[in-house]
Amino acid sequence: MANTVLEQVGFIIGDWIPKEASIAVAAENQYIYYKAGIHDLSIKEGQPVSSGTIAARVAKEGSKVEMYVEEAVLGSAYYGVGYPITIDNRDAVLVITLPPDYVVGRKKPLAFLTGKQEDCWRPIPVEKVSHIESSQKKTWFYADEEPYCSSHTLKNLKEQLPDYFLTVHRSFIVNVHYIEEIAKDVTSNYVLTLRDGSTIPVSQNHTAEVRSRLGF
Repeated sequence: MANTVLEQVGFIIGDWIPKEASIAVAAENQYIYYKAGIHDLSIKEGQPVSSGTIAARVAKEGSKVEMYVEEAVLGSAYYGVGYPITIDNRDAVLVITLPPDYVVGRKKPLAFLTGKQEDCWRPIPVEKVSHIESSQKKTWFYADEEPYCSSHTLKNLKEQLPDYFLTVHRSFIVNVHYIEEIAKDVTSNYVLTLRDGSTIPVSQNHTAEVRSRLGF
């Protein structure tokens, strides 16, 4: 009976959520249903719920949870929303998972970024972030000349940061308040020098936007 209901629910939900999304249901600390989307986490029915996942948090807190989960937890990073539900009089969890760079329209830009330094996570107000870099398949942001590793992708952040952040290169986003000067290099491409002495290249694809936004 429960499996039939879950199949119907999965079909209905799958009809309106993005095709990238996967649907998972867990009860009594194990997954009892999984419908894979394009972004497949390869969850199996009967698989235990791992700590650090959305399902684990919802089961513990008994309330809706929306968060990003690192690659180390399930082997693939993801963004998701989890809800507490009841199935056959059992407490259960429904989780909708999406690619990590998926953005549900946020009414307000990010107020802080949480980054990892060694074994600690630290929330940093975005106004203190000088620039953000994508390097070696990881995203790094810099505040007070200190590097922090972020679980966000550069594409994700581009859509969520305040408007004083400017994309200047496919690998760099810069806080305009930290730009010290703008000059040209030997190839006549623009280079930004930040207050901390960092130099950031401006790609030709972003030159027109940078000149328009900065007014020069």
